[in-house]
Amino acid sequence: MGLLNNKIAVITGGSNGIGKATVLKFIAEGAKVIIWDIIKEKGEKLEKELQKEGHNVYFMEVNTSSSEAVEKATQKTLEAHTRIDILINNAGITRDATLLKMTQEQWQQVIDVNLTGVYNCTRHIAPVMVENGFGVILNASSVVGLYGNFGQTNYAATKAGVIAMTQTWARELGRKGIRVNAVAPGFILTDMVKAMPEEVLDKMAKKVPLQELGTPEDIANIYAFLSSDQARYISGTTISVDGGITL
Repeated sequence: MGLLNNKIAVITGGSNGIGKATVLKFIAEGAKVIIWDIIKEKGEKLEKELQKEGHNVYFMEVNTSSSEAVEKATQKTLEAHTRIDILINNAGITRDATLLKMTQEQWQQVIDVNLTGVYNCTRHIAPVMVENGFGVILNASSVVGLYGNFGQTNYAATKAGVIAMTQTWARELGRKGIRVNAVAPGFILTDMVKAMPEEVLDKMAKKVPLQELGTPEDIANIYAFLSSDQARYISGTTISVDGGITL
């Protein structure tokens, strides 16, 4: 028996990185997964590969920063799959620059995807969960949302905002049978991070009490646990998955 047998999950930004690892973990745990991502080529490729292996995975090209696009995607998802049990708000971008060098465009792009995108998806899917009397919403925050980070005014602001929204929604939706939590990753070895020079990665790892960087699978495992009935009494919290770097 998988942790998520027969659950229907929407995972945003699921075509690569932590999102892809979460897709793979969820299908391994018995869930049916719908990937919402703006990266069409990677999403369709992943869908094809996983369906060929017999998995219940479906891709939809969705710009989560657009409320209209999310509303249409929600309706199409319901038409095909009848309900949505789990929402993983994983999609996110970075546009790093120091405060004195950050452009208005860099600020707005990150706000649109990392904050407004999370709001849009939750705003349109939460009523579906309310109607069913059940649901799990998990939001991707970051340790920088808790402690800030040099050169990431925009990113840190969105990830702190995600934590505040998580706490608010947990209060509002708990009585409707919906749990809401956030996950705050630390240094994670995504493809983008792996491309950094080895000496930089070594310095990053030495900052972590566990002396190593995390993997996308480390985050996916937490998402799966929090989505399962084993976490039935956890709501409104932010779980740091960072090897102890925030101590």
